[in-house]
Amino acid sequence: MLLSVLPSSFELALTTAPYYRSTYVFVSRRDRNLNIKSLDDDLLKELKIGVLMIGDDRTNTPPAYALANRGITKNIVGYSIYGDYKQANPPAGIVDAVVKKEVDLAVVWGPLAGFFAKKQTVPLRIEPVSPQIDLPYLPFVYDISMGVRRGEDELKGQLEEILTRKRGEIEKILDEYNLPRISAETAALNQEGK
Repeated sequence: MLLSVLPSSFELALTTAPYYRSTYVFVSRRDRNLNIKSLDDDLLKELKIGVLMIGDDRTNTPPAYALANRGITKNIVGYSIYGDYKQANPPAGIVDAVVKKEVDLAVVWGPLAGFFAKKQTVPLRIEPVSPQIDLPYLPFVYDISMGVRRGEDELKGQLEEILTRKRGEIEKILDEYNLPRISAETAALNQEGK
């Protein structure tokens, strides 16, 4: 049995119904009162922005592409998504950079941002990135599912039954880890521009 947590749209696996939907977020210090909600906010051109980087440009994160598409490149500070695992929690570096004022703002995958923001002594603001899909097609919101090997329909069914039965417990765990979530209804409204 092979089991994984992955985006619901992952085509190489058989995925369950999603059990949460999360998004990339803007992370800033509350005392800065930046209130950035959109990738189209003109203030982004003036701020020092932390962005997670993977490697070469063909495999970078959605925020790296979206900001580059807007001509926002000179004020970007890249943080490796992998980091140096000789140190504790290398992915936390981008959130730490906001706390230490090394960057004004960071654009981070929500579960990573929420988890590490909760551990900080400085209050942080976490705001979902808008738009949820940057045209022509660069998603910032993902449904998250459990995935099994294709053909393991019975296992998928068992997992979906457990996910349904344990829904309340799962929500508590997601809250405990401070994972930002958005509802399908919110996503639909944002898609329609309302």
